[in-house]
Amino acid sequence: MKSLLRLLPLLFLTLSAPVPADQTDPGLDELFTRLKLSTDSRQLQFIEASIWEKWMQHDNEDVERLLLLATQRMNAGRHQQALLVFSELVQSYPEFAEAWNKRATLYYILGDLEASMADIDRTLELEPRHFGALSGAGLIHIRRGELQQAQQRFETLLEIHPNSENARNNLEHILGEIQRSTI
Repeated sequence: MKSLLRLLPLLFLTLSAPVPADQTDPGLDELFTRLKLSTDSRQLQFIEASIWEKWMQHDNEDVERLLLLATQRMNAGRHQQALLVFSELVQSYPEFAEAWNKRATLYYILGDLEASMADIDRTLELEPRHFGALSGAGLIHIRRGELQQAQQRFETLLEIHPNSENARNNLEHILGEIQRSTI
């Protein structure tokens, strides 16, 4: 942890000024069109992975490396280290949607639903088609018992990614819960 803390200021001193990032990639429009039209599960997986790849990209390679480093730390359970890096990224590159999304994911893991939702909202301001953020918002609404809002999020997600099995399953669950609560 100490070596990471010493390294962070040096890395951020070498980073250039903010530049267009992930969600501005012109290839995303075509990928989202293909995502809506395809019904082949293998092709859908490829398209979805391609979208995630573009979201993870940044014109500054140091920023990409830091995002990857923080994601690896998060996945390894080194949450405080990951939070430190994600927070530096969103502060230094506030237009980088995937940094906000990754920090939202970490806040969700840590149980800070308010902070997670705030970062999800910022992610969706920057990239309204971010199906990962929409899913995260839906899951938070479910945990809070806000079924109408969860339904709305998953319906929006399905407009963007009509063949998302997870979104469809979550929506069916929510609709069942809503129906049971009105009986």
